[in-house]
Amino acid sequence: MTEIDRTIDGVAKTIAEVLEKKKYSIDYYQREYKWESKQIAELVADLTAKFLDLYQPDHARKHVAKYPGYYLGSIIISQKGSQPFVVDGQQRLTSLTLFLTYLRRLQQGRDEVVNVDELIYSEKFGEKSFNLDVADRNDCMEALFEFGEYEPPADASESVHTLVARYAELDRLFPDELKEGALPFFIDWLKDRVQLVQITAYSDDDAYAIFETMNDRGLKLTPADMLKGYLLANMEDGKPRTKANDLWRKRLRNLDEQAEDASSDFLKTWLRSQYSTKIRERKKGARPEDWDRIGTEFHRWLRGAHDSVGLKTPDDYYQFVVRDLDFYSHHYARILNASTGPFEPDSALRFVRFNADLGFTLQNQLLLAPLRVEDNSAIIDRKLELVGRFTDILLARRIWNFRATAYSTMQYAMFTVMRDIRGLSEPALAQVLRDYLLKIDESFDYDGLYVHQQNRSQLHKILARITDYITVRSGQASNYIELTNGAKVKYEVEHIWADHPERHTDDFSHEADFARHRNRIGDLLLLPKQFNASYNDETYAQKRPRYFSQNLLAASLDPQAYEKNPGFLAFVKTSGLPFHAYEEFKASGIVERGNLYSDIAKTLWNPDDLTTVAAGDVP
Repeated sequence: MTEIDRTIDGVAKTIAEVLEKKKYSIDYYQREYKWESKQIAELVADLTAKFLDLYQPDHARKHVAKYPGYYLGSIIISQKGSQPFVVDGQQRLTSLTLFLTYLRRLQQGRDEVVNVDELIYSEKFGEKSFNLDVADRNDCMEALFEFGEYEPPADASESVHTLVARYAELDRLFPDELKEGALPFFIDWLKDRVQLVQITAYSDDDAYAIFETMNDRGLKLTPADMLKGYLLANMEDGKPRTKANDLWRKRLRNLDEQAEDASSDFLKTWLRSQYSTKIRERKKGARPEDWDRIGTEFHRWLRGAHDSVGLKTPDDYYQFVVRDLDFYSHHYARILNASTGPFEPDSALRFVRFNADLGFTLQNQLLLAPLRVEDNSAIIDRKLELVGRFTDILLARRIWNFRATAYSTMQYAMFTVMRDIRGLSEPALAQVLRDYLLKIDESFDYDGLYVHQQNRSQLHKILARITDYITVRSGQASNYIELTNGAKVKYEVEHIWADHPERHTDDFSHEADFARHRNRIGDLLLLPKQFNASYNDETYAQKRPRYFSQNLLAASLDPQAYEKNPGFLAFVKTSGLPFHAYEEFKASGIVERGNLYSDIAKTLWNPDDLTTVAAGDVP
């Protein structure tokens, strides 16, 4: 290990003290920003949940100054003359900068605004530059700062694509309950009560020696290591312990090869899905329950809960690993593969992909909950399909009704579902899930769905599902992956009407009324970006024949779609859906198309399908 013989500073600093009017560089060899959806979701959930533990609606903003500080980890800085370089922590600092950029835009138009600009950029001699100073990100960060969106060029770096993707996810991750009156309180708390420990060295050698010391896996036992040690220590010595150890290492190593931190995520998900019975209430002073403790200290939790888990004899501990862990880790690996691997449109696990594409990580504990070790493969797949379909329907309904799907908003409700479906048979599972959906308020009868900047990504997925449904039911191959930009062609949510209010003065006397109507779901399609670039400004009469060459949802606007198109015509006839062509597309047409989309959604996301699947039939 490198000897450290120079001055080292270690100071706890607030987010504001770390970022405000500071300028950090990042060495060329570690410049890529790599955080995935899971990491940004955990950061937002961690911060918002902690704040909600402290906040009360009757508080004044000055009360935030007395909220306890919250520690968010450490960063390591190498101070080279007047220029600080980030050695460790750039992923977290970049994500915090993105988050602050989102919060800045969320405040626009409000009377009460917390200034966060100087935490994001600084200005000198009339030139603005970002506090995390990485040249190839500047155009992207400037666009996100000013407009909240950015279209990366073809040659953009991995970091730029990742920045755009993570920024687009922030609005659905940030709880609705913090978007109104509590927002300035949260931003105050984030700036001035959340802390990082900044360790500053004055040479690269010292900075990297500290980094290696703090991250040396050989000296640091993880919670998974400590859990394994506890379980093995309680088994019979010799072959049983050796077999359990080998299996543990193999299973968890394979998971980590699939995704970063997958082994730790699996242990939390498995233990929560099978054993947690309570979750912390969302009120000040409420204590963490087993669901919460498993998320933060699963190794300690199991030591204290071993009796309730059924770990009493050496053989119990042995079977817990070689039978239970083996079984659940195998199916967790299948869930991970279904979430991000090759898409199989006929697989029972296809709904796992749909939900994962919406960033809904809470589905994993739901999926494992009803599985039993004695289930055969057919039963397991039907259970996974039932839970996947349920989650798919629930998310689609919430999006249709402008309800949040963020982790922090959904975790309590999903814990309740998970607990209620644990170990159920297929018919009982279908019944519980169907009853849940029939009791909730959200439905597809709501006719006010429209696109705005914050829900555009989610509506993209909704339109992709509707379009793909029509395609498949018309006898063609699934185009879901293409529509969601998993292929070479890039698709965008686009309007049928061009943005020309003067063309619609017979329907609207005010441009604002035109704009609101134009954003309704019935005026939206998914179309290739190059199509929009070429034809988006044309009149409907000019665009309509061109729609015929696109996906069936777009093609259905044109009369040609209803000629010599047997698969589509058979689908229209058997489904009874009110498809028809439009010679003209007036305001009433948008309403009519919106009703059509609603009817398709009711068929596509039908709770009765759960009963059908449980009976072994294909909906």
